[in-house]
Amino acid sequence: MGFSILILSMALIFNSIDIHKTELNRPISEIVIVENFNHSDWNILLQKYVSEKGIVNYRAFKKEELKLKSYLNSLSNNYPSETWSNDKKMAYWINAYNAFTIQLIIENYPISSIKDIKNPWGIKFINLGDKMFSLNDIEHEILRKMNDPRIHFGIVCASVSCPKLQNTAFEASNLDSKLNSATKEFLADPMRNNLTENSIEISKIFKWFYKDFKNEGSLIDFLNKYAEITISQNAKKSYKDYDWNLNE
Repeated sequence: MGFSILILSMALIFNSIDIHKTELNRPISEIVIVENFNHSDWNILLQKYVSEKGIVNYRAFKKEELKLKSYLNSLSNNYPSETWSNDKKMAYWINAYNAFTIQLIIENYPISSIKDIKNPWGIKFINLGDKMFSLNDIEHEILRKMNDPRIHFGIVCASVSCPKLQNTAFEASNLDSKLNSATKEFLADPMRNNLTENSIEISKIFKWFYKDFKNEGSLIDFLNKYAEITISQNAKKSYKDYDWNLNE
């Protein structure tokens, strides 16, 4: 009886070893990954160091750089897979852009503007998965290609004239509502845009990314979708000066 139990136990052990060998030899694409990643750690940092108006306390943020880097590492270890929904991917890339922008600022702090950093948007300092990215890569090669112009009001360039940094994280579950509210809030802010029926003085974001806002009609059509007033298609258009001072 004891000998039989010993033989059975050894068989189970060897069978387990074979299973593990098989899993290790399987292509990565065939291994099932549990996809429960969320951005709660980023949300906690935003709540602590970003005001309702989007003012960032970079000095205090710098004191918790280890927690920020822990979140950035979690982004790297949870690179979007093909099975992720479009909303989950977009939330990931918006949060990544904003979090790495914060890292870039605090690593160079104190500064008065992101433009005090040499080539801030072109530096490939962002490690995600096994790839290196710049902020430009994320914005132009990933987010803009998702064909949703509202992303321009979700990502933030750490400057006064940028859309405000939201003090809660983007998640797939709140992505649409947060992008809608961020767009409406940006258009309604007289510091960034002045809109009337026959005259608009708008952010240079609408000049730099003009084509993005014509996906479903004219620029005026886009503005009318989110503005508090109805703007004439023939409204006179001008652009506000852009304030690159740090949003602190």
